[in-house]
Amino acid sequence: MHVLMTVVEEERSIEEELLQHDDLNDDSGCRITACVVLSTLVSVCGSFSFGVAMAYTSAAEIEIMKDLGLSISQFSAFASFNTLGSAIGALFSGKMAILLGRRRTLWVSDIFCIIGWFSIAFAKDVMWLDLGRISSGIGLGLISYVVPVYIAEISPKHVRGTFNFSNQLLQSSGTAMVYFTGSFINWRTLALLGALPCIIQVIGLFFVPESPRWLAKVGTETELKNSLVRLRGRGANISREALEIQVGIGLMLVQQFSGSAAVISYASTIFRKSGFPVAVGSTVLGLYMVPKSMIGVILVDKWGRRPLLLTSAAGMSISSILIGIAFTLQKMQLLPEMTPTFTLLCILLYIGSFAIGLGGLPWIIMSEIFPINIKVTAGSIVTLVSFSSSSIVNYTFNFLFEWSTQGTFYIFGGIAGAALLFLWFIVPETKGLSLEEIQAKLIYHQSVEINQT
Repeated sequence: MHVLMTVVEEERSIEEELLQHDDLNDDSGCRITACVVLSTLVSVCGSFSFGVAMAYTSAAEIEIMKDLGLSISQFSAFASFNTLGSAIGALFSGKMAILLGRRRTLWVSDIFCIIGWFSIAFAKDVMWLDLGRISSGIGLGLISYVVPVYIAEISPKHVRGTFNFSNQLLQSSGTAMVYFTGSFINWRTLALLGALPCIIQVIGLFFVPESPRWLAKVGTETELKNSLVRLRGRGANISREALEIQVGIGLMLVQQFSGSAAVISYASTIFRKSGFPVAVGSTVLGLYMVPKSMIGVILVDKWGRRPLLLTSAAGMSISSILIGIAFTLQKMQLLPEMTPTFTLLCILLYIGSFAIGLGGLPWIIMSEIFPINIKVTAGSIVTLVSFSSSSIVNYTFNFLFEWSTQGTFYIFGGIAGAALLFLWFIVPETKGLSLEEIQAKLIYHQSVEINQT
């Protein structure tokens, strides 16, 4: 126990030294300055491009396959290459964020995204299409890690969840734009629109500050001190850090394997299969995406993380099962006139449930629970897991859907239902706590577990 308390005290001293210039951010009375708002808005510009990339295949599928002569397999590969590229970006996101800083990493991500979107927009064959998709994916992989970390490090604790949820809000705005305009805008023009937010971000980053936490770490002997902490109390530190990484990985696996990426990427395919007009369905989704994200922004710092995650998983499970039932009835030729509308309503419920919890909260919690000495490695691992699993879901969805329309959604519903147990027993509540208080809470719970064993 003495060794554990020594470790706790030393780790706290490290955190205090690293954050000595940033204590005001963790005061509940801290003002929300114009600089914080501007910095958040600039950082989430790339998130808009992320949303465009998620829904791009839904809007562009028919035209791209026709114009470039792609097969189902080639188009499925094109769709999955976005998340494959994101997985590659995730491998380097943490190290880049710590070596270059948050702002410079965002600049690098913008370069990859702009090159990728332009490559797609002017592609003459499948090779340039795929290379562009991978390049933009790499940029988005960097964005996905850096943006929530940056926002968590600059925003006051009493609004940290709300500010970080703006990341999800901008993603939904990008997705909404694609659903709303994809029916009448050419796929090449749509790709250029995907690059526009990244161009805006390149300019905006000149006017926002670097993360104070990163600045506090640069030039210190942090690596040496972290090594000493790892050497003392090895068992306690490793088990606690492993638990935190497992929480992050678990959240990302639930987020992806419950089918969210597939439903958003292939919404038009689902509408077409159910018999609902694709243009109407895409327009409805486009109008729905931003308002449903506002619910999460409003509730995240009022309800807390855990209630929203549990509600989200329950809603996704129920709506997935209901979609499965709708396709089952369609296959049995029972109530065929109800299947299209019922499917649309269930998709709206599914996407709404995803938005209030599992859509944005895993990234928020990831930015909160990892201590500074493992934030780089843990963040990279979790982001890599997220995009690797998303790539698998995106690539296999068409084949699963051809195998069994109803079975696909029963699988998604089962995974989301099983996630309730993980969320209930493993995921901590972080609402209203400073980053240091979160670490103290996790350390305390870990010390209790060690004493009990």
